[in-house]
Amino acid sequence: MAEMEEGTMHEDRTPDQTEGKQGNRFQPGQSGNPAGRPKGSGLSGQARALIAEGVPAIIAKMQEQALAGDVAAARLLMERVVSAIKAGEEPVTVDLGSGTLTERGEAVIRAVSEGELTPSQGAALMSGLAALVSLTEADDIKRRLAELEARGVGMFTKEK
Repeated sequence: MAEMEEGTMHEDRTPDQTEGKQGNRFQPGQSGNPAGRPKGSGLSGQARALIAEGVPAIIAKMQEQALAGDVAAARLLMERVVSAIKAGEEPVTVDLGSGTLTERGEAVIRAVSEGELTPSQGAALMSGLAALVSLTEADDIKRRLAELEARGVGMFTKEK
C-alpha cells in the first residue's frame, strides 16, 4: 500500500472533496446556504400558526372567566394587556447652599432626615456631589501643575 501513487486512494471523489484544509470549496466568510432556512418552517412555527388561529377564542374565554370572578384569568389578562405601573418621584427643590462640598453633603443628609427628600433622591444627589469632588480635584491638580511649570520648579520645567 506504500507503493500506491498519489491520488489513487480517492479516485471516486472530485478534487473539491479531496482538497481538505488547504483548499475548501466554500470561501471564508460565505455561507453555503445564504438564504438560510425559511422562518416558521420548523415545528415551532407550525405550532405558533395553530395557536394563532385560536387566540381570539382563547382571549374571549379568559375574559369571560375573569368577569365571572376567576382571579388568575384576570391577573393574566391584566399582566399581558396593561403595562405595570412604575413608582415615580416628583421633582423637589432643595437649597444646598453655596458652601463647601462637605456642607452641601450635610444639607442633603439633613433634607433626607427631615423628609424633604426621599432616600433615593438623597443618594442621587450624593452621587452627584461625589462626581463634583472628582472634577474639582482634577481641576486643582491641573492648576497646581501649571503653577509649578510657570515657576520652573524641578522636573516640571519645560525644555525648550
